[in-house]
Amino acid sequence: QVQLVQSGGGLVQPGGSLRLSCVASGFNFSIYNLRWYRQTTGKERELVAGISSAGDISNYLDSVKGRFTIERDNAQNTVYLQMNNLKPEDTAMYLCNAFRNLHYWGQGTQVTVSS
Repeated sequence: QVQLVQSGGGLVQPGGSLRLSCVASGFNFSIYNLRWYRQTTGKERELVAGISSAGDISNYLDSVKGRFTIERDNAQNTVYLQMNNLKPEDTAMYLCNAFRNLHYWGQGTQVTVSS
């Protein structure tokens, strides 16, 4: 059974940090590219960050460059999103995604940035 189980997230003040985790099972995690998306009500899903299967190539949405870092641990079947200097506009539901010839999705985790 394929699963992507997310954890982390929550309420944080502007300027704060959060770390999202996504643990995979049921497929060959190490050959899949990984992404983090976010979505808010009434807006299209937005690609926040991606990392290649080998972990040697990563890319970011312009608005999060220098603040967010995507990492993967193939030994632990886990992908992380470290989010620093959070802003209110980062508030969204965050979803992890694994893709190759198929797409697998996490259940989503809410991040709210507010004072």
